Amino acid sequence: MVKKKVKRLYRASREDSIIAGVCAGIADYFEIDPVLVRLLWVLFVFGFGFGILAYLLAWIIIPRK
Repeated sequence: MVKKKVKRLYRASREDSIIAGVCAGIADYFEIDPVLVRLLWVLFVFGFGFGILAYLLAWIIIPRK
């Protein structure tokens, strides 16, 4: 019987993070470049206004790897 590895969302380690590792962890989960996630997050902050609150909530909720 082969066990399948469960994919979990974590914040990135201290080496990969800029502020809290939220964007790097999300990029790692979806296997995309962290710069793309950071740019999208900046768009949400300045374009829609809820990015800062979402980042703070993710910082609190998502565990560190």
